[in-house]
Amino acid sequence: MLVSEEAGLRVGVAASRSLGGAVQRNRAKRLLREAIRPEVAALVPGHDLILIARAPLLQSDFADLKKAIRSLLRRASLYQSE
Repeated sequence: MLVSEEAGLRVGVAASRSLGGAVQRNRAKRLLREAIRPEVAALVPGHDLILIARAPLLQSDFADLKKAIRSLLRRASLYQSE
């Protein structure tokens, strides 16, 4: 779990067994954590986020993942500047 004490924000990452074996699940969780990490400082405080890994994540590249996360955060109006 990523915790930003100064931002008052917690981010949890989950991957179910339907995603694959332990190696695939751990890789998916690592990718999600690294994609959200630079965005945490710019988010509105006081929220708990849960990111759930889905199968297409393992076939996508990291740039697309970062773009998708930014898009989701923007759609949810979680950025401080918006």
